[in-house]
Amino acid sequence: METIFALSTARGKAGVAVIRVSGPEAGRCVSDLTGKMVRDRVATLCRISDPTRGHIDTGIILTFPEGGSFTGEPVAEFQVHGGTASVAALLNAMEELPYLRIAQPGEFTRRALENERLDLAQVEGLADLIDAETEVQRRQAMRLLDGALGDKAERWRRDLLRAVALLEVTIDFADEEVPVDVAPEVTGLLIGVRDEVAAEAKGALVAERIRDGFEVAIMGAPNVGKSTLLNALAGREAAITSEVAGTTRDVIEVRMDMNGLAVTLLDTAGLRETDDHVEGIGIERARMRARDADLRVLLLEDADAGLPFEQQKGDIIAVSKSDINDAPGFGISAKTGAGLDELVHRITGELETRAAGAMTATHQRHREALTLAESHLSDAFSQLELGAEVTELAAHEVHSAIRALDSLVGRIDVEHILGEIFASFCLGK
Repeated sequence: METIFALSTARGKAGVAVIRVSGPEAGRCVSDLTGKMVRDRVATLCRISDPTRGHIDTGIILTFPEGGSFTGEPVAEFQVHGGTASVAALLNAMEELPYLRIAQPGEFTRRALENERLDLAQVEGLADLIDAETEVQRRQAMRLLDGALGDKAERWRRDLLRAVALLEVTIDFADEEVPVDVAPEVTGLLIGVRDEVAAEAKGALVAERIRDGFEVAIMGAPNVGKSTLLNALAGREAAITSEVAGTTRDVIEVRMDMNGLAVTLLDTAGLRETDDHVEGIGIERARMRARDADLRVLLLEDADAGLPFEQQKGDIIAVSKSDINDAPGFGISAKTGAGLDELVHRITGELETRAAGAMTATHQRHREALTLAESHLSDAFSQLELGAEVTELAAHEVHSAIRALDSLVGRIDVEHILGEIFASFCLGK
């Protein structure tokens, strides 16, 4: 196994930078650059030098033994000053050592997977944690990184292996009398796992929205104040506002944190009949994005006026320009700020209700594996209902369900998806 190294902290000037070395020659690297043998798990202040550059820096060296590090290999971490030139000098010195090479993106984490320090779902949780922008995303990523999905998959696996064992008893002794009817226990195991897997798959859809961010579309007629509202909620001039109707002709997106939820606000073109071809394209795009959005805020100037679009469940209806408009209903003013806190409360309340349905699975890959397992378990249950003659077919379906669940944590061959997963990591991870 080659020994690899990379900068683990962000590039650019900082107080401290950490360079990680992993592999069988990690200790040799420390010795060559510091002239010391450092004890594992003991922070040691060392003078770092090489023959070409002389004294490079003075920093803290931490080493970890094989089996006791993030990667499962011998690891050394150089904690040095974060100046651009200092970090570059140390990286160059390491690159000149013939037994080291620069790590590929995600290679440290891949080695952790290969050495069973993490399962595949935990690897995805780590990537999600690094990308987390909000508190809810962070908590969701931590559940995955802590192994919650792997624990569930292992429990489901044990139950299904028990069911298979019971089924195979009836197959192996088909011509003999089996003293106990195993059908009730097998049925209970299959139904129990199937129902939990189905709930997890359903919750994965919600978890994907939490990870990717909810979309909230602001809709209404031209000049009703959609762009002004977007700017007020975003706290900056993200959209052009004008007295001229039809100023917004494309969908404008603003990403923001609403009470811990990642939300993308969509400012859409004003909905009306128009002969302007370009404006018409914008209106059609607005309708399409609004249809696909998780939530819609419908802005009206008169609550009693008819809606220029079909209302959906969960839509929030607000009367705009309450500072100059006395129309009845839930009034807001993007100019004075009146009603905006209540609007945010209503938006987050609706999204939090939906987010409550999130489970441990958070990725499309998880959902597809869970849905496949559910399908195999339903087929197995159907085979059992047909009688003992098709017990072998039921056992085959249960085995297929186990394989689908094993793919969640990388227990079976998932080489074809690893490249995509690790490509999202930086070099030092």
